[in-house]
Amino acid sequence: MDASSPTGSPAGTPAGSPGPAPASAAEGLRFAFGTLTVLPVRVARWDRAAARAGMVCAPAVGLVVGGLAAAAGAALLLCGASALLAGVASTAVPAVLTRGLHLDGLADVADGLGSGKPADAALRVMKQSDIGPFGVVTLVFVLLAQVAALAELYARGWAAGAAGAVAAALAARGALALAARRGVPAARPEGLGAAVAETVPRAAALTAAGCCAVLAAGGAWPVGRTAAAAAAAGTVLGLCAAELLLRHCVRRFGGVTGDVFGGVAEAAASCTLVVAVLL
Repeated sequence: MDASSPTGSPAGTPAGSPGPAPASAAEGLRFAFGTLTVLPVRVARWDRAAARAGMVCAPAVGLVVGGLAAAAGAALLLCGASALLAGVASTAVPAVLTRGLHLDGLADVADGLGSGKPADAALRVMKQSDIGPFGVVTLVFVLLAQVAALAELYARGWAAGAAGAVAAALAARGALALAARRGVPAARPEGLGAAVAETVPRAAALTAAGCCAVLAAGGAWPVGRTAAAAAAAGTVLGLCAAELLLRHCVRRFGGVTGDVFGGVAEAAASCTLVVAVLL
């Protein structure tokens, strides 16, 4: 799942030459929506500065994707569908809007980690087009967990389910910002992982993650203070789970790839939903 840019990975800046001009907020949003969703947004600028701005703007993508997922689930529930069907819809929408790349990345990471091979060989396993047994099992259980958690939230009411869908999408994009922070190298010199790796300053990555928790709490506020606190706590713990997976992948593979970005996003979303159900 290591997707490449239309024009190749951004080239590094030669020593002694000025870096690219800072990207505007509009350019960052275009990069974020153009690379992280199927929405028809043209990425006019593809360099390290645009990647930095795009990853910082990832929470905005989470808000839109989560909002659409919540709308689908809530609409079905209000039309008389079961909580289970609403949960399926809210799980399917993010997969469709991301071309399934995050799920594909999670499966590839599971195959790479499960292979038990050295870093170079594990990376080759991850780059294969097919999905192995570790990937299949991981996908099945992760999707089941997401559907089950959302179904339980929708059983409490359409607003609770919608808040869970938004929080999960926000946590997933906050995890992407954290995975792109400085100090987390790329495992390969090509692909989307290399394009965005180490582009985001640590402070900006933490700020983006914090914005995700605040937005998740705001989305759950109409349900009640307890739901808002649960959404914020779930988002934070989801980001912690993603960080654990990220660090393990960096140790095993030597850095991040596009697959790792997808894997940490799904880990964050799943953990966020489970915590929201338990709190």
